[in-house]
Amino acid sequence: MNIIFKNYNPEPLFNADYIKIRNFLIRINSEKLYTPNFLWGAWEWEVTHGGLDRNNLDKFGYWENDGEIVAIAIYEMPLGDGLLIVDEEHRYLIPDVITYAKKYLHDNGKLRILIANGDYEFSKVAIEHDFRPTQNRWNSASLDINKLQSYSLPEGFSFMSMADDWNWQQYNRVMWRGFNNEGKAEHDEKTISGRKEMLSSPMINPELVIVVVAPDGNYVSHCGMWYRPGDFYCYVEPVVTDPEYRKMGLGKAVVLEGIRRCGNLGAMQAVVGSDQQFYYNIGFYPIYTGTWWEWKTINCN
Repeated sequence: MNIIFKNYNPEPLFNADYIKIRNFLIRINSEKLYTPNFLWGAWEWEVTHGGLDRNNLDKFGYWENDGEIVAIAIYEMPLGDGLLIVDEEHRYLIPDVITYAKKYLHDNGKLRILIANGDYEFSKVAIEHDFRPTQNRWNSASLDINKLQSYSLPEGFSFMSMADDWNWQQYNRVMWRGFNNEGKAEHDEKTISGRKEMLSSPMINPELVIVVVAPDGNYVSHCGMWYRPGDFYCYVEPVVTDPEYRKMGLGKAVVLEGIRRCGNLGAMQAVVGSDQQFYYNIGFYPIYTGTWWEWKTINCN
């Protein structure tokens, strides 16, 4: 066994290291949902997301066995929120992964890591490294596509995908309003460029990036779906609805339309990183709960 540690190379955006981590997440979830909280679609969304702290990406670390990644230590969006994943055959690396996170992934001495509830081995090592569980949780849910609920759009509303005549200003508008930002969305070149980057992943299927278009032409609800041919699951991220158009069934319709399209391509399950009642009401059920553990003894030296 030849385990080698490497730091992540962040440039260019879609480089060999990016592909290696994506392939790692694909591999460990190929037969069952090993990390439903962080599937390859979540990695794609994170890498392109404007909220990602890009100044510290070289602190991402990974461990390889004969050229194949077997463990990663990365942060979610900000430094200080560690996502540590070790495949089933290399769990002896857990102490090394936690030690690395303590040294390099903290934010001015503050660090928390996500551990699946019931993962006693990971929890035991975390306690030995002075982490303690908190009340903060991360939940994921799944939907069986063969039990998809019926859905429809109000008269005058329609679905459109990025494969159609996509309007970046309208996409920016619905994302801005859908995440409850106040005021009008800025459509300057930098902002639109950032929105384009968020949908620039080479793994995106434009037919699965869907919006609901209102009678006046505005995009008023949006759902992005991540699916790779051959996978048994698809991943939902993100979902937004303009506040003025909520409680009309648009969010339900756009999510289920995206899932239906993934089902037609071969997916059997849909996964979302949420425990919102909205998802349970449309057929999702909880499959994963992780707890954020905080590092209580701070020693950054």
